[in-house]
Amino acid sequence: MKKFFLMTVAAAALAAGSAAAADLKFAPGEDSKFNWASYEELKKTQLNGEQITIFGPWLGPDQVLVESVLAYFAEATGADVRYTGSDSFEQQIVVDLEAGSAPNIAIFPQPGLASDMAKRGFLTDLGAEQASWLKDNYAAGQSWVDLGTYAGKDGNKAFYGFPFKTDLKSLVWYSPENFEDAGYEVPKTLEELKALTEKIVADGGTPWCIGLGSGAATGWPATDWVEDLMLRTASPEDYDKWVSNEMKFDDPVVINAINEFGWFAKNDKFVVGGAGAVASTDFRDSPKGLFAAPPQCYMHRQASFIPSFFPEGTSVGEDADFFYFPSYADKNLGNPVLGAGTTFAITKDSKAARAFIEFLKSPIAHEIWMAQKGFLTPHKGVNTEVFTDPTVRKMNDILLQATTFRFDGSDLMPGAVGAGAFWTGMVDFVGGKSAEDVGKSIQTAWDGVK
Repeated sequence: MKKFFLMTVAAAALAAGSAAAADLKFAPGEDSKFNWASYEELKKTQLNGEQITIFGPWLGPDQVLVESVLAYFAEATGADVRYTGSDSFEQQIVVDLEAGSAPNIAIFPQPGLASDMAKRGFLTDLGAEQASWLKDNYAAGQSWVDLGTYAGKDGNKAFYGFPFKTDLKSLVWYSPENFEDAGYEVPKTLEELKALTEKIVADGGTPWCIGLGSGAATGWPATDWVEDLMLRTASPEDYDKWVSNEMKFDDPVVINAINEFGWFAKNDKFVVGGAGAVASTDFRDSPKGLFAAPPQCYMHRQASFIPSFFPEGTSVGEDADFFYFPSYADKNLGNPVLGAGTTFAITKDSKAARAFIEFLKSPIAHEIWMAQKGFLTPHKGVNTEVFTDPTVRKMNDILLQATTFRFDGSDLMPGAVGAGAFWTGMVDFVGGKSAEDVGKSIQTAWDGVK
């Protein structure tokens, strides 16, 4: 049986466990929906008790889920898999790498930190073959290769980070009953979304619930809006330049995306309570207008986590549903998706570490977690029938249909910008400041951290 123990390391709460063969969640070969052939293929690599240490951010229920996946690698290869989770991962992994006590595999919640560690020579190049496989087998494959490609200690770029487990942000939530009663259809393009916004107003309703309130983090929901709209009005290359500040915050391309957000958020007729209420409305409370009778609003743009703040008893798929935040039909930018996720990197090379990266490529590694909860993947080789929740399957379909994926931009910016000036700048923007003035003030803050 699996053994768990708790310990304290550098004041971080850690939990460690070993993935044991007896803990297989689904018996190999029993359910034909799983890709058991990919599991059988893993048995060709025999590691015969070789230990592999894996360090990541997951504790509690998430640790149980990841260990349920690791158990299949242990069973198939004979490896001794040891996972440790920490709620202070970002600090502890740096300490461990600097001290020479790195795990074999580190699971980075932020690609920015992985990039920093690659630059310092702490990550192992996964190789061009792995990058090529990712490009061919993940939807929007080049986006994922780019996300895991960093400059090494020598300044040369290489593929260091393998993406596994994704979060989705490009969603608009609505009440199917409200849409049906009003005769509204789900928009397929951004042009149609804007037309629907105007039609709801013409019919006497209020289209949007938007709330930026979040205590000391007030303003962050607007950064997701701007990031999504950057991907719908500018190229992925421009998005990357913006996130790295090669393109300045007061560049006309960025100002245009901020003003696109303003089209929705700064029109008193478009938002519950008028534009003045946007900054003061708590993001956790803002979707509740969808469920009022009569509806206070018809749409709410927010990431996949927001149902946690829906009224108790709300059934997602019935009382509430979502659609992809669409792109412009006339801009030829495909189906961009904004999100987040974790990146796996080798921080202490070994035969088992290399075999583990191969395991992450197998459909079964994804399907075991898919069949439980809290997991999305752009892997085109998985069987989405293993999802037990149709809502999650629908989210995953959006990911699989993406032509471009980009990581949450504010999370990749310096903290003083992405978790500071960008937030406050968006509050100033909905409060009446121009996009040009806001862009200049955010850029000034960025210049201050260089």
